[in-house]
Amino acid sequence: MMTSTATPADNTNTFPLDFCLRLARAHAVMIRRFDNTLGNLHGISFSDFQLLHHLHHAPGARLRRVDLAERLGLTASGVTRSLLPLEKIGLIARQPDPRDARVGYAVVTPAGQEILANALNTAQMIAQELLKDSTTARLDTFSTLLAQMAGLNLSNS
Repeated sequence: MMTSTATPADNTNTFPLDFCLRLARAHAVMIRRFDNTLGNLHGISFSDFQLLHHLHHAPGARLRRVDLAERLGLTASGVTRSLLPLEKIGLIARQPDPRDARVGYAVVTPAGQEILANALNTAQMIAQELLKDSTTARLDTFSTLLAQMAGLNLSNS
């Protein structure tokens, strides 16, 4: 349990900052764990996995880069930089919109679908191991808090 380090003299509540610092550390540990395991077993990073996962679950299994950026919390240029290596190795392809030449989509290729299917089992095992001591109720509460922090509606995330 976190305790506030505020003193009566400074009347500052450091609990929110302490929480954010612990969340950042937990995030770093989690990313390192996913990156190491997914990289060793499937040759992709956790960021790559997230891109493939979001594209696979999108309507029509495709997204505009700007929509993918929104889902990942990245900039459009950040998504473009992330997609380029995946395009080069054939896991992602570009798909033009036949009705609007200005619009392009990112789609998962059959090779990307295969990598994703294999990596999904690994990712689920990592997540279960990381959260093995957490109850469903605790995870639900924390999910709600994370969605609030990210400005998300849980039904849309």
